Amino acid sequence: MRLLSRSEELVLLAVWRLRGNAYTLSILKWLSGITGYEWQVGAVYVPLEKLERKKYLRKYAGKPTAERGGRGKSLYDLTPLGRKALKDIREVQEAAWADLPEIA
Repeated sequence: MRLLSRSEELVLLAVWRLRGNAYTLSILKWLSGITGYEWQVGAVYVPLEKLERKKYLRKYAGKPTAERGGRGKSLYDLTPLGRKALKDIREVQEAAWADLPEIA
């Protein structure tokens, strides 16, 4: 089993959460909202590229819009491998946290 880095995990979760509307800026906004940390564009691009190379994400072109000069956004979707990676990392985390006392 190949474990995800924390940023890879969060980016995959963002793509899954944003189904059909997962593009760089929407991912960045979601991550900033849940972490309370202002994510930079590069901090999203790097994991997106790694995850695409690992075949965990599929990148595709969205519909062209006038506001983008007739270009479409690059959208992302989870692949079956990406879903499995999320399932695996969740199982590892649950096992690691199992039977530990509450942190006060």
